Amino acid sequence: MMFDKILQMSLLYDFYGQLLTKKQQEVLQLYYGYDLSLGEISEQLGVSRQAIYDTIKRTEKLLFEYEEKLGLMHKFIETKKQIEEILRISEKIEQDKDLKETQSVLLEEIEKIKKLSYDILEK
Repeated sequence: MMFDKILQMSLLYDFYGQLLTKKQQEVLQLYYGYDLSLGEISEQLGVSRQAIYDTIKRTEKLLFEYEEKLGLMHKFIETKKQIEEILRISEKIEQDKDLKETQSVLLEEIEKIKKLSYDILEK
């Protein structure tokens, strides 16, 4: 459960982190990126543990609001799923031995589809 939250917050931060203040960015990076405790962060930044807790909760809420309004993370995840499905279908066609006559043409086209899909997934 906690891993899911860390992953979710990391993705939200990747998409919307630049919209946060430097302080908010720093606190989230220390908490989620470096896995520091509230106490460790408060000591490092010279503020109370409660202030760190409040900053994290406020910033998480802000990131979720950005996602609710803009939906970039959702679009990214959906696009990735669709591309993975394209690759799965391409691989299934590649392995179908009943397509002997047109197989070389199909395989050529499948390679183009796979290359495009992999290029998109890498970006």
